[in-house]
Amino acid sequence: MSTISRDEVAHLAKLARLAVTEEELDLFAGQLDVILDAVAKVSEVATDDVPPTSHAVPLTNVFREDEVRPGLTQDEALSGAPAAEDGRFRVPRILGEEQ
Repeated sequence: MSTISRDEVAHLAKLARLAVTEEELDLFAGQLDVILDAVAKVSEVATDDVPPTSHAVPLTNVFREDEVRPGLTQDEALSGAPAAEDGRFRVPRILGEEQ
């Protein structure tokens, strides 16, 4: 018996903007149960003597000197662009606003 309901799967799919079929609701409910069981097992591991960390390797503020190096010219930068106009990259309109 699944502990995740079809309604919960449908809600998660809606939040993720995924279109799911009725059959997939049952399939995903079972798969999510397996995932949640695995996460629950990980949370049962005894970690009282393990200090909390945010990085596996303790590196702090690794700096290097600023160094001026030659970059691409405008023509070189635009040479690989699919489209360019007036010396700039031309990209598809995404907001639908007219100029």
